[in-house]
Amino acid sequence: MLEGRRWTVRTGSEPVTARSALRMRLWLSLWGTLWALFGLVAFALSGRPGWAVACGVVLVVAVLDLGVIAHRMRQGPHHQPGRDVPPYEPDHGNGGPRRTGPPSERRSGDTP
Repeated sequence: MLEGRRWTVRTGSEPVTARSALRMRLWLSLWGTLWALFGLVAFALSGRPGWAVACGVVLVVAVLDLGVIAHRMRQGPHHQPGRDVPPYEPDHGNGGPRRTGPPSERRSGDTP
């Protein structure tokens, strides 16, 4: 079924060119926090405790997410390698680490 399909091999340059969605996640979390707070107050004042509790749970999750986002934004791009770091060696499909070194040290079945 997938025999004729061509798969691309990762080059290892993805972390250099990737962009984080933290700012979008921040704005969506702020939007959710505002709506959950509004819903909590509105349902509490209208005498709907079940819906108020549901909005309170969403509010807690949104505030925790804001904390995680703020923490990760303060960390900065430390987890992404710079331009001077070469890409990693791609997986060659043998299931194990690639052996380097003289052929005398390699086991049979290792990728050269």
